[in-house]
Amino acid sequence: MIDPQKIRQDFPILRRVVHGDKPLVYLDSAATSQKPQAVLDAIVQYYTNHNANVHRGIHVLGDESTKMFTSARDTIAKFFGADSDELILTRNTTEGLNAVVYSWVESHIRKEDTILLTEMEHHSNIVPWQRFAKRTGCSLEYIRVSPDGELDLQDLKKKCTKHIKLIAVAHVSNTLGVINPITDIVELAHTVGAKVVVDGAQSAPHMPINFHTLECDAFAFSGHKMLGPMGIGGLVVRKEMMNEMDPFLFGGGMIREVTYEETTFADLPDKFIGGTPDVASTVGLATACEYLTKLGMDQVFAHDHELVEYALEKLSTVDGVNIVGPMEAKKRCGSVAFTYTGVHAHDVAQILDSEGVAVRSGHHCTMPLHEKFGWIATTRASFNVYTTKEDIDALVRALAKVKKVFSRV
Repeated sequence: MIDPQKIRQDFPILRRVVHGDKPLVYLDSAATSQKPQAVLDAIVQYYTNHNANVHRGIHVLGDESTKMFTSARDTIAKFFGADSDELILTRNTTEGLNAVVYSWVESHIRKEDTILLTEMEHHSNIVPWQRFAKRTGCSLEYIRVSPDGELDLQDLKKKCTKHIKLIAVAHVSNTLGVINPITDIVELAHTVGAKVVVDGAQSAPHMPINFHTLECDAFAFSGHKMLGPMGIGGLVVRKEMMNEMDPFLFGGGMIREVTYEETTFADLPDKFIGGTPDVASTVGLATACEYLTKLGMDQVFAHDHELVEYALEKLSTVDGVNIVGPMEAKKRCGSVAFTYTGVHAHDVAQILDSEGVAVRSGHHCTMPLHEKFGWIATTRASFNVYTTKEDIDALVRALAKVKKVFSRV
């Protein structure tokens, strides 16, 4: 088992004190994770000693930058159990999902086809498909979420017909914390010839991911949720689907030849690198992948499971707290969200912040899910490798202040 107390020493921001004398308790990692010193150093080191455009200058810095970029891409792809030419670098999960729309869906889904989503999806995995459906007239359907916060697999089987051309699904819900059975969904989808696109934003930081074993057609992720910088992420795509995709950004670097009349594109992966890439952030994300690999993703997942189990146990004892999502820790990952009877989530979060506890409040970009279950808003505590049981204890103590404050209102 990893030692979060030791790991915390690698994260300088966790030494902060807020509101005068409150040690920072950071429980908002599902929104963005903190960065270890190794990642910060890698970015500074790149800009200090190697900064130059890739694939351009025939000089020392250009050569170094290109080698670092290529090596970083290889490291990131390997982290996800993918080949380097299966990785398209993006800014984040959102851009990765949009890339599927513009690069594949536009030319492969017609008016008579259906795209299947789930009721628990993040807006980033609803809005792009919704906008495409409005433009083309194709249908959107949603797999139901059961009252206990799990996908209704019978509903999935009922709706997964030959009319379905693509299923887009979160690997882990950012609100419910539930882990969805991707391999089962993929197996069912492929029997009817449908592609499966996975939103991996909340699974990549916590679980071992092997893209080839998962067998989905595309997997999108964000670096900033997995100890890496903001503004860098990726879309891993099966070669069969990649060969059917067109670039979604056009410019320098991704071409083989340009004339006044026509353009031919470079081979993979350069075909999808339009313009100057964010080399420093790519290097930073590769360093984050190396950091997590050194810890061991099996150990990271075991630590997360222990935290989720502990949080469910402790929060269940707090009067007024109503946990959302499955109550079995083995079905969850990364976070625990809840409502507080009679108190808005924003008020809960503000009081927790006054005690130095940082959480997320609101609808977490899952407004349809919140409306379905009648939640105005929820409060979410989310974890990462540096989270300790003491952090969860601090959350529970701070919730006592919520009761104290609102008992006087």
